[in-house]
Amino acid sequence: MKWKVLSSEYLFNDRWFKVRREKCETPQGKIVDPYYVYDFSTWVGALPVTKEGKIILIRQYRHALGEVCIEIPGGCVDDTDKDHEEAIARELLEETGYRFSGYQYLGPISPNPSTNSNLLHMYLATGGEKVSAQQLDENEEIEILELTMEELKQLLKEHKIVQSMHVSCIMYALLQLDELSFK
Repeated sequence: MKWKVLSSEYLFNDRWFKVRREKCETPQGKIVDPYYVYDFSTWVGALPVTKEGKIILIRQYRHALGEVCIEIPGGCVDDTDKDHEEAIARELLEETGYRFSGYQYLGPISPNPSTNSNLLHMYLATGGEKVSAQQLDENEEIEILELTMEELKQLLKEHKIVQSMHVSCIMYALLQLDELSFK
């Protein structure tokens, strides 16, 4: 079922976002031209839980949507990160000021496999404690939320968390924590 790439060219090539136009051939010989692929960095995200059992979420303005959103902490894997776990530990510390003693890998998900070439690697971070102030990037303004498990579940029920990859990560983490079951 895989397609053969006959040609590929970058139409846009920036640090955070790249767009490729490809000409492809299906196994049945059909030519698909153009096909656009969006290249982003690899992403990491985590549902962070403190030593006291509080859930750490963040609120920040998301310009493309024009809304202030509630999200899990996370971001891009940097070239200096030795692996995905180091990347999420760095992102958690930068965005929240919390350090965590345990990281459980929950797996990868695709933001949109029809257009995006990258993955989000999901984690459950546990044993968190506040160790520093936030170390935000130049354009970041992030508010930290400390919630109970019930408050988190209520946000999900009310569709207050709209970032689909973040909802996926939360759901996988809740399964791991035995806070969600399928009947």
